[in-house]
This record gives sequence, structure tokens and C-alpha cells, in this order.
Amino acid sequence: MNSEMEELTEEGEVQYSHHGVIIRDLNQNRDDDSYCSGTLYLKKYTYGMFIEWIQTEEKPLSVVSQDQGWAMVTPVNEPQNPTDGARDVSPTVKKRPVKIDIMDLKSYKMKSNSHELILTLKDGSRPSPLLFQNDNADKFITALRGYICFDRSDRETNLFCANSVQKLNKSFSELNLPLDDGSISRWGIFGHSYEKTMTVFSKVANTVLHQSNVLYPEIINQYLQTDRTPAVTAPDEEYEVIHSRPIVVLPPRPVVKRGPPLNTEEWTRHFDDSGKIINLPDLKEKIFRGGIRDNLRYDVWKVLLDYMPCDKKAEEWQTIRKQKLEEYACMKLQWSSLTPGQESRFFQFHKKKSIIEKDVDRTDRTIPYFEGNDNPNLKIMYNILMTYVMYNFDLGYVQGMSDLLSPILYLMEKEEDAFWCFVGFMNKVSNNFAKDQMGISQQLKNLNILIRIIDPELGEYLEKNESDNLFFCFRWLLILFKREFSYQDIMTLWEVLWTDLPGPNFHLFICLAILESERDTLICNQYGFNEILKHINDLSLHIHLEDTLTKAEAIYLQLSAAEDLPDCARIILGKPPLHPENEDGSDEELFSPALDSQRTAPSEVRVPTTAATSARALEPSESMVF
Repeated sequence: MNSEMEELTEEGEVQYSHHGVIIRDLNQNRDDDSYCSGTLYLKKYTYGMFIEWIQTEEKPLSVVSQDQGWAMVTPVNEPQNPTDGARDVSPTVKKRPVKIDIMDLKSYKMKSNSHELILTLKDGSRPSPLLFQNDNADKFITALRGYICFDRSDRETNLFCANSVQKLNKSFSELNLPLDDGSISRWGIFGHSYEKTMTVFSKVANTVLHQSNVLYPEIINQYLQTDRTPAVTAPDEEYEVIHSRPIVVLPPRPVVKRGPPLNTEEWTRHFDDSGKIINLPDLKEKIFRGGIRDNLRYDVWKVLLDYMPCDKKAEEWQTIRKQKLEEYACMKLQWSSLTPGQESRFFQFHKKKSIIEKDVDRTDRTIPYFEGNDNPNLKIMYNILMTYVMYNFDLGYVQGMSDLLSPILYLMEKEEDAFWCFVGFMNKVSNNFAKDQMGISQQLKNLNILIRIIDPELGEYLEKNESDNLFFCFRWLLILFKREFSYQDIMTLWEVLWTDLPGPNFHLFICLAILESERDTLICNQYGFNEILKHINDLSLHIHLEDTLTKAEAIYLQLSAAEDLPDCARIILGKPPLHPENEDGSDEELFSPALDSQRTAPSEVRVPTTAATSARALEPSESMVF
């Protein structure tokens, strides 16, 4: 008890300090880019060396990304453009101090401009990124390296991992294993036999991370309870000959640049004198390249979501809109006029209604537009989702749809317009919510194929760590990254995806780009199944959108230019298969996780019949918690 009190009262000896270091206040609303400024320290205590951040300014700051990094602009209660009209901004923010034991560090990643530093801890968690307002992070890193050694990643030049020997020394000492002098050298781990090394490592217990912040706890519990013990091959078991999967030779990855968002002049130029939209491919190319300015989204989204027909004159569009408003009113009346007695005899309707009521009450409630009790916008969301049940009887409502509706309603505000835009969105992603989950399962299968072509090492690593089912990507695909980005960013990402450029399944290349950015962190830190799941979940609101879009397009173009691409990959890219006679998916089998681990130099390899198993099926329950 006395030692704990000493830790609380001891001030520590400052070894290094850096003023003007900014971190994001994660308690702020998701559509608010609020940051707090403070001083970053390296402090030495009697019980260890710590990184500390202490707030020095209570006034929140707004930070914007630029092509070459980031730049601080203004306090958030003094908007740079008074016409922007910020909503419900708190005048002050008080952030609790941050304190990290440097021995808990697994890695750090430095942005190319050296102003942004991202730390990753042993448990897979990530503190808020550190933004160095004055100077860059180089001096801090130099000071940190005086106390802990880091190795540069071979794959990603801006990722540095804590030295593995150093980490093993500390891990063994904490587990009180019988080391003579605290050094792993006495165990003969390095430079000795595989069996001896595995004997040593078998003494280290696995840590199961508590998944308190995962989107689908019921699915996880069900998954973790399944038998994941590998099959044992009998000595006299029959063998079959299977061909190892081909190695796809990829060309150099092209350099891709993003452009400015669609502006008013460009938007106007795509209308003829009658009000018809002309040159739609050029319009979509512009949107794909840079997104849409805020003041245009209300109109452009109607086009992208097929609410506003491109081939209609201005007066014809007004007639269509009037018909749509009447149709919405009719469908809304159908459900709102049901008597309690009718509802009690309509089980499926009552079930959907109950789910919608619960979901609306917990969807984006930290956003000012939806926060507070008796918020009229929640009632509008409820009306739209209930009306969609009447519009699409077969699909009805499935949990997660409210996540897709909320940004649309936030932008459109008008109930009828938001409904028909939501219908257009659902027409694009309805397979995600099919009861048999075949849509999501196929997307995960396709993503696995792409990973094994683009990054075989990552594919093998995920398989060895029982993550080859890509379960950690389920949330990304189901609600199209809605929980991963801020409102502003998700609007940009969605409108890019709605262009259907540069081809179908571009959202899978967004997944690839994120995974490629994190792959060295996963591999270097030797993350297992639970750590991978937690790490990917903790990326929420920490993914840089523009970098991700640039990398995703570059990967897409690189793969498209590859020669001798297997038909399974060509189909994902939207290209016709070279061998349409192979419609049984035989080339997909070559990229299945079970066979990929057997890849060798010879053209074929002998494996036990029982070992050639397919990837685990993903079967989420209908009672997911969102």
C-alpha cells in the first residue's frame, strides 16, 4: 500500500519535455474535430520510465489534414469561416493526463512529415495520436530511444517495433520463469534447435483480451466457444495430390494523387439547358477523385443514389419528386394507421417495430443532431425505417440499417428526401443484410483472395493466428466503414464508393489499404486472434481517409495491370474471366487458406486429405448488438 501511495505522490524526474503536443479529445462528438494542446514528457520514477502528456490549454483546437501532413487552424469556438455554422461546440475541454510505461510499448509509427506519432501498446490498444505542433517528433524519439531499443520494419519504413529480445527478457521476468540471470541467452533460444525454442515458449501463458468494445459480442462468444483444435492426421491416412497456388507477379504500384472536391461551377457544367444531367461518367470521375463540397451534397447525393433521374428535364424531375412524396405518405399511413389489435396479430411487424425502436434510441446519440431526449430527428429516423419495412416487405429491417440512414438524414433533413436516398443506398448494399449472409460471406471470401495475391505473407500470418476468416473485417463490410470514420469522412468515402469507380468491389480495396497500413504492426507485434480483433476495432476514428483512398486505388490499378491474373481475381475486378469454362470455382480453391499454407516451390505438394479444409464460415446471429 505504501508503494502505491509513493507512486501517486512521486513527481518523477523530467528527462525530456516537448511543448505544444496536441492529442484528440475522443470524448468529443464524432463530427467535431476537437484537439487539446499540452506538454509531452519522458519522466523517470523509482518504479520505471514513463511517457506523460499533461494538458496546458483548456480551449479546444481544430486540426485539418493537408497533403503533406496537418496544420492547426483556430480554436473551435472561433471558426475560421463564420458561415460554416458549427453546432454545439463546447468552449473548453479538460483532458485527463496520459501516462504510459515505456516497457508497455510494442511499436510506434511516424507519419511521413514526422509531425504525427502513433503509439501501439502490448495489449493492442492505441492511445490518441500525438501531433507535434512545434518542430517534429524526431527529438522525442531520440530521447525515447535512449531508454528502449526499436527495430525498423522491413516492410513499412515508418513503423518501428520494440526490440524482440528486450521484450522477451521483460516478459520472462514478469512471468517469474526460472531464468538464471534474467537473460534469455541462458535458455539457448537463439541459435539452437526448434524443439528447444518451442519448449521455452510453451512456458509462456497466452493472454486473452477482454473484448469490451467490440461491435458483436454475441457472435464473438459463439465463435470463441467453437472447437478450434486442428485435426490430427493419422500415420496411415490416405493422401491426395493438390497443386500449390500460383504466385501472381505484380507490376510496380503506380503513384496516385487525389484531387479537389466537386465545386459549384463543375456541377453546373454537367446540366444542359433543359436541366438534364450530361456526361455522367465525367461527373462520377470528378467525385471519385475528390468527393463533393458540403454545399452540393444535398443535390448530388440524389443523383448518386438514383433518387433524381439523370435523363429527366428539370420540370419532369419536379413531377417525379411530387409522386415520390405521395408514395411515401401512402406507405407511412399503412403502418401508422394499424390499431393495437392489428399489431398484436401481426407478429413480424411487431418484431421489426421493436427492433427499430431500440436501434433508433442508440444510433449516433453523441452527434448533436441526434442527441437529447425527445429529439424530433429521432422520430424522423423511426418513421423512415418503419416506412422502409412497408416498402421492402421481403427484407424489412435488419439491425445496422439505422447506421446507414443517420448520415443521410443528417444531410437531407427532409424526411421524404432522406427516405428515397436511403432506398437508393439500400439497393446498393441490401445483400449485406440478407438472412443467409451469403453476401457478406462472399465479400470476405473475395477479400481473402485479394490478400493472398497482394500480400501472401499477411495471408499466411492471419491463417497461422486463426484470423484467416477475416472476422475482424465484418463490421467494415456490413455498414461500409460507418463506425471507422467521422461523419465528414464517411460522407466523402460513401460518395466515392457510390460512383462505382474504378470498378466494382472497390470497398474491398479500402479494406486492403487499411490492412496493408497495419500489417507490420500485426506481424511485428506478433498479434494473435484476440489481439488482432482488438487492434482492428481500436482503429475506429484513427484511420486517415485520404491516405487510405490513395493506397486503395493504387492497389487496384496495380492488380488490374498484372498479367496471368487468376479468374477469381479478374471477376472481383469486374473483368471477364479468361477461362469461363472453369465455373466451378477451381481457381478460387487454389487461394483458399487451407491450401495456401502448403505453398512450396514444386508444382504440387502432398497433404493429408483431412487437412484440405475450407475457410471457416461466418454465421452471425440475427440478434447482433449495434
